[in-house]
Amino acid sequence: MIVRTTSEITGTDRDVEGPGWRSKRIVLAGDGVGFSFHETTIEASTVHEFHYQNHIEAVWLIEGDGTLADLDNGVTYELAPGSMYLLDGNERHRLFARTRMRMMCVFNPPVTGQEVHDENGVYPALAVAAD
Repeated sequence: MIVRTTSEITGTDRDVEGPGWRSKRIVLAGDGVGFSFHETTIEASTVHEFHYQNHIEAVWLIEGDGTLADLDNGVTYELAPGSMYLLDGNERHRLFARTRMRMMCVFNPPVTGQEVHDENGVYPALAVAAD
């Protein structure tokens, strides 16, 4: 059994920040459970483009509101607490946070925690042995 709190992750290597976002990686590939689980915060009035070519991501918005644009087909979605989106086709997407957004995210395959978005918003596919 694994039990963790976001407060114990804060300030560790599982607490990753970039311009306008922060990701607390609660479960990672090294935990050996087949997915990773993150709490991600996107700051208000910021825009981010992502393209997870190597991962499927499910996102559940629990605070804030914004807009999600599917850059592959031009469809735009309004997001508010209780919204969920699933990037099951590796869609390129743009997220605009009108207010500070807090979301819970699941990645498959799991991320290792060492990934950094490249210039296209992509995480590389990294492998790690279970702890």
